[in-house]
Amino acid sequence: KRCAETLFFDYRRQHNLPIKVARIFNTYGPRMLPDDGRVVSNFIVQTLQGRDITIYGDGSQSRSFCYVDDLVDGLIRLMESDEDVTGPVNLGNPKEFTIKELAEKVIEACGSGFSRDKTSSIVYQPLPQDDPLQRQPDITQAKEVLGWQPKIPLDKGLPKTIEYFQTLK
Repeated sequence: KRCAETLFFDYRRQHNLPIKVARIFNTYGPRMLPDDGRVVSNFIVQTLQGRDITIYGDGSQSRSFCYVDDLVDGLIRLMESDEDVTGPVNLGNPKEFTIKELAEKVIEACGSGFSRDKTSSIVYQPLPQDDPLQRQPDITQAKEVLGWQPKIPLDKGLPKTIEYFQTLK
């Protein structure tokens, strides 16, 4: 990702062309692939299939999750911004949740009106060595330059995402 940013900025310098660079953080929502390896889709698929949710580590590592509609709004605002706004601009939700909290929210949301054969439990596996303990975007620039911040909290976006995954059965 950083290499691509460098190439874009070099291209801009060489050819004097406008660019926009967004750094996207943990986006989720309908149309995610069920096997994309992202934590939200993994947890939803495991829960809807009545399987246990696998957490790597103790679940205390934190992430922030940005609903796709919010991300699209941020990208449109970036593309429509003045030419001198090149970025990189962080687009994501700064509200953090532990991975364990996410798992609990998915289990709860999947139990609210979604048919499943069994209630999922949480099982723990060793944490991969390169897994960061925290991922939280600083969206100060997006707020100041684009007038953007996410509006859809995880509790509102998860049910919409789960509904989509229900249609894939």
